[in-house]
Amino acid sequence: MAFDYKKEYKEYYLPAKHPHIITIPPMNYLAVCGHGDPNLEGGEYKRSIELLYAIAFTLKMSKKSDYQIKGYFDYVVPPLEGFWWQDGQVQAIDYTNKDQFNFISAIRLPDFITRTDFDWAVKTATEKKCQDFSKVQFLSYDEGLCVQCLHLGSYDSEPATITAMSQHTTEQGYELDIQNPRYHHEIYLSDPRRCSEDKLKTVIRHPIKKSNS
Repeated sequence: MAFDYKKEYKEYYLPAKHPHIITIPPMNYLAVCGHGDPNLEGGEYKRSIELLYAIAFTLKMSKKSDYQIKGYFDYVVPPLEGFWWQDGQVQAIDYTNKDQFNFISAIRLPDFITRTDFDWAVKTATEKKCQDFSKVQFLSYDEGLCVQCLHLGSYDSEPATITAMSQHTTEQGYELDIQNPRYHHEIYLSDPRRCSEDKLKTVIRHPIKKSNS
C-alpha cells in the first residue's frame, strides 16, 4: 500500500477544527514562486500548479524507468500547499486585493528525495514534455512554531478562522511572527474543481513566537 502523508501525519494534514499550537519540522518541497490573482485563468498561479505536478509525478513514477531512487518507496503525492503574502502587508492578507498576492506554490517531497534526484526529474520532464521547468525549485523550509487550524468553507471566508487563530495565539502567550521568510501558509485538502465551496477543507498556519508583553 502506498505511503499517504495525510494519513501518516494527521497532526500536519488533518488537524483539529479549532486553533492549536504546533511545531512543524523542516521539510523539503517542490516550489514555484509567482505573483497575481490565483483565480485568473492562464495566470501564474494556475501555471505553477501544472509545473509542480509534472515534476512531482516524474519523481513518483521514476521507479518505472531506468533511474532508481535509492531508498524508494511507493507514496501518494502529498497535497498542494501555498505560502502567501502581499508587499506592504505584514500581519494580514487582504482578500479583496488578490491581484497583489505573492505566492510560493509547493508540494512536499519525501525525505529520501535529494537535490540530485530533483535535478534529474527537472531534466527528464523537460526532455519528455518539451517544456521549460526552470521555475521549479528545490525548497528546504523550516516552519517551526505555528498556530494552525482546519478551515471549512470557501477561501474567501478564511478571515473568520484567521481571527480565531489570532485570538488563540494571544491567549496562549504568543504573537504572530509573519515576516520574510515566514508566511501565511495553506494546505489544500480538497480539489475545488470537484467539491462545493462549503465543503472545502484547508489547513491554515501562521508562524508565531513567544510574546514579549
